[in-house]
Amino acid sequence: MRTYEAEARTVEEAINLGLEKLGASIGEVDIQVIHEGSKGLFGFFGSRQAKVKLTIKQDENLPDAARAIFQDALGNDEEEQDEAVQVPKVPEQKPAEKPAVKSAEKTKEKREKKPRVQRAKKQQKPEKTQEVKPAVQRDIESPEGIAQAFLQEVTKLMGLDVSVHSSRNEEGNVQVVFQGDPQGILIGRRGETLDALQYLTSLQVNRGGEGYTRVTLDSEGYRAKREDSLMRLANRMANRAKKTRRKVRLEPMNPYERRIIHTTLQKVEGVTTYSEGEEPYRKIVISPDEGAKKD
Repeated sequence: MRTYEAEARTVEEAINLGLEKLGASIGEVDIQVIHEGSKGLFGFFGSRQAKVKLTIKQDENLPDAARAIFQDALGNDEEEQDEAVQVPKVPEQKPAEKPAVKSAEKTKEKREKKPRVQRAKKQQKPEKTQEVKPAVQRDIESPEGIAQAFLQEVTKLMGLDVSVHSSRNEEGNVQVVFQGDPQGILIGRRGETLDALQYLTSLQVNRGGEGYTRVTLDSEGYRAKREDSLMRLANRMANRAKKTRRKVRLEPMNPYERRIIHTTLQKVEGVTTYSEGEEPYRKIVISPDEGAKKD
């Protein structure tokens, strides 16, 4: 069983660093968050690095089994909720039958109450399936619900008129897309603002929970454009390394972007890649395979 413990400034960066070392994708590993790091978000003194443990999955059926257990748990919750809705309706009928008729006004009130009770009985089942409030609360408290509510408040405070759409993919990761006003301020220089919001949202979603849910933010298709740009950069710098027979060092990148470079050049003949330095200045080195001159 292959495992790797990675440390970085954030949980997200530590996970990407571990994936880079194991040469695996997020769906091929089990993730254990050992330490989430200090509360200093932007590198204040005394901050503590986040630490995670990644283990290569051996049983491909494990996600399906876990998903089945989760669905069973949800089913039990719904049955308990239905029973909870039924309980209050029993005592409501008894007060309507016990009081004696003392006046014409009370008799009228009873006549008005009876049809309501009967109508409630007839419509009892369909109303439960449509108006069960705990189901709505569960959706709000889901990872994608937490992410959407958090980012709606943040973008409002930033004065941005944007809509926030969140969802979960088959691997259980949360994906958030912004739509609306020109979003240059939301993306920032080379995605720095978007990455910062992604980090804060990840902290909010994973706060106090078991396991780890990966969160990805995107705006105006920035992630796809950035990935395409990095792939072209990787191929261009690889050609330079092969022609000059010298190592080429790229600018510092976050773990996610470094992994794109590694993956792009993994099957390119004549060069190898590795990372050097410490976060947040860690960078990729592209080296020719044979006969390289030391720089």
